[in-house]
Amino acid sequence: MSNTANVNGAASSGIMARALKEALFAGLLSLGMFSLYIGIKTDQNMANELIWYTRWGLLATFVAIAAGGRFALVAFILPWYSARKEKKSAAMPVHEIDAKPSFFKTHFLKIALLALILYPPVILALSGVQGSLKYVDNFGIQILIYVMLAWGLNIVVGLAGLLDLGYVAFYAVGAYSYALLAQNFGLSFWILLPMAGILAAFWGIILGFPVLRLRGDYLAIVTLAFGEIIRLVLINWQEVTRGTFGISSIPKATFFGIPFDASAGGFAKTFGLPMSSAYYKIYLFYIILALCCLTAYVTIRLRRMPIGRAWEAMREDEIACRSLGINTVTTKLTAFSIGAMFGGFAGSFFAARQGFVSPESFVFLESAVILAIVVLGGMGSLTGIAVAAIVMIGGTELLREMQFLKLVFGPDFTPELYRMILFGLAMVIVMLFKPRGFVGSREPTAFLKERKAVSGSFTKEGHG
Repeated sequence: MSNTANVNGAASSGIMARALKEALFAGLLSLGMFSLYIGIKTDQNMANELIWYTRWGLLATFVAIAAGGRFALVAFILPWYSARKEKKSAAMPVHEIDAKPSFFKTHFLKIALLALILYPPVILALSGVQGSLKYVDNFGIQILIYVMLAWGLNIVVGLAGLLDLGYVAFYAVGAYSYALLAQNFGLSFWILLPMAGILAAFWGIILGFPVLRLRGDYLAIVTLAFGEIIRLVLINWQEVTRGTFGISSIPKATFFGIPFDASAGGFAKTFGLPMSSAYYKIYLFYIILALCCLTAYVTIRLRRMPIGRAWEAMREDEIACRSLGINTVTTKLTAFSIGAMFGGFAGSFFAARQGFVSPESFVFLESAVILAIVVLGGMGSLTGIAVAAIVMIGGTELLREMQFLKLVFGPDFTPELYRMILFGLAMVIVMLFKPRGFVGSREPTAFLKERKAVSGSFTKEGHG
């Protein structure tokens, strides 16, 4: 008994010594990384001269967070996670893990859909008409737009295995198609929504033809260039797109022909409601929710069809896929066009929501954020991608509300400017604990008698 206690004590002291060593190293590394970015800030004075000043308190806070976080990770979190994993592996055979999901996991989609449907009226009852505007728009519509974009990109990246870094180009095509056609021809939102998707799908086919023989890094470079080309065209084709000034006064969506304005025939006057823009935002919330449900339904149905299985086969091994007689040309073009179509739907909705579009809304950073959501959620997993979008986009919006952080970091601290640091930190954490994303289970599209999923954590051991 004493020998066991001595062994446990030695192991604990060894873990603590390793944790202290790694915490010191993490603190020194963060000090070197953040010295110029956080410790020093540049500004302009009244004479238009560049001046700089130090922020040692803020720098020390970041270094302390890095060192303390690394110490807690090595000393407490990793040992607990390893012990939990071993206990779970010993309790049941590896192939049965995740085979019997809980009630919440089984009915998660129904519960989530019901919660989303009830979200606007609950917020309206709790915050009032004007108070609900921020929560419905920033924490509802904004997140659902990125969910739809990520689900569209998931078809290209998660199912077909084609790395696309220029997906924001289709988003831009849908937005500008809606804006230009609505202003010049007076077409309604419900006519322009499918037209924008069709035009974006057409551009997806145009992108697909030149990259049929490309894979991996080369495909990523070409798609990145395609996205930048579209953005530069939007900036320089001023006769049509108005360049950097953008297109404003874009017509809004209507409720069966009833406009959301202050006129006598407007939505508020028709139904005897007080005038507020919150009703239009709630209406848009249900529209984007319906579009997200359509995207999920089409993706699930396509995945079970032969084209979906061809996408997955091409993702796993394109040479083997070609040897089985699958036409990889049409398979790639189909993936690009369908993914681009949903990007076009989201773009047209974005234009109707904002009432203004400009090239600044479609930079490469948007493509990077959408791709990060797909990777963090788990490529091919609709549920995981939705959770990742809520965490990443909702977290960014929450940062805007955390003004109390200025009391800690100083009055010049702007929380939302550090969202990319949080993006990177979230990706590191997820890749450490969930290498295959938030939802790390592999569930086959085709199965015999019984559907079984194997945890992604055991894939490297040959069980997945």
